[in-house]
Amino acid sequence: MEYNTAEIKKITMDNPIVEIDGDEMTRVLWALVKEQLLLPFVDLKTEYYDLSLENRDATDDQVTHDAAHAILKHKVGVKCATITSNNARKAEYNLKHLHPSPNATIRAILDGTVFRKPVIVQSIQPTVSTWKKPIVIARHAYGDVYKNAELSIPGPGKVELVYTDKDGTEQRIVVADMKGPGVVQGMHNLDDSIASFARACFLYALEEKLDLWFATKDTISKIYDGRFKELFQEIFKKEFKDLFEKAGITYFYTLIDDAVARVVKSDGGFLWACKNYDGDVMSDMIASASGSLAMMTSVLVSPNGVFEYEAAHGTVQQHYYRWKRGEKTSTNPVALIFAWSGALAKRANLDGNSELMQFAQKLETATLRTIEEGDMTGDLAKLANPAPQRVLDSWEFVQAIQKRLKTL
Repeated sequence: MEYNTAEIKKITMDNPIVEIDGDEMTRVLWALVKEQLLLPFVDLKTEYYDLSLENRDATDDQVTHDAAHAILKHKVGVKCATITSNNARKAEYNLKHLHPSPNATIRAILDGTVFRKPVIVQSIQPTVSTWKKPIVIARHAYGDVYKNAELSIPGPGKVELVYTDKDGTEQRIVVADMKGPGVVQGMHNLDDSIASFARACFLYALEEKLDLWFATKDTISKIYDGRFKELFQEIFKKEFKDLFEKAGITYFYTLIDDAVARVVKSDGGFLWACKNYDGDVMSDMIASASGSLAMMTSVLVSPNGVFEYEAAHGTVQQHYYRWKRGEKTSTNPVALIFAWSGALAKRANLDGNSELMQFAQKLETATLRTIEEGDMTGDLAKLANPAPQRVLDSWEFVQAIQKRLKTL
């Protein structure tokens, strides 16, 4: 059944989603997805925040903090990919300051854990032939290198790590006797954050009926990584061991290098909990090996029931430069679409809005059906079996999804 978009009765929303706009090619696709796949079908209610690099600089990054607190208020947010500024970006955009990663800022305010899961399509086979089920990555969303302190050392000297108690008592340890110029880095984490991460992982595993793997390098980092291992084990034993046994799932700890070796020989279907940096790296590996970086969904879950959905990839910088030259690119918007469908589904769940829930499910079905019926972007066309019927640019691909969405 074909009909005009104008004939569709729009689905209403009771409460808003916090909408966080971003940068470069994903910002272009963000507007395209809203125009073609959301606004014709839903009377979209959002509270909008512009986290473009220029606006973050103009507001001295206050807009990032405002967006995070808005998510705390409304319980659901959806975020476009954003640039994390560095010296090259500072020169390119003529920035006043370098600001922290907006994702790191939002994660810290929400005290959340990031769960990343690849979108599985029947016609796209994983690079790792043994994988039959999705591997979900849980990434700790606080501390480590993302909240580090760094220092460039100009010459020979002693570097120390110093802790000063409130009463003035000091503890010192030598980091290095520098024989010449170099660099040093200090990292930290908090017991409360690690415990929140552990509980979020155990709860997610129970909800999804997934075995949980956790890995650090406690043989080398006996205190720092060792604390992660200790807290996970304590919380599991006291709060979740019986629940896991009843659910028929397991908790498994190993070293991070052993976990990597096991992952590539597994058949998938488990939750892999990682520290912040490990999760950042491994989620990209899982996404790429599952088909494409553009096929990885991401949701930030806080202990108090707040959810923020986004695509797990970056801003697709090179495609953006081509688009600015007037070219149409074959940039894959699937993870971005699934960020919107996830946020809409969560809003529907919290509000008891069955129509909105059905629409979110139809949006995902239409997207997957488009690919499985042979219409896809260039990144997937290289992997598809059977070969695609058509290789589309982003605009054609979104239009193909809209066509199928109208018939569901």
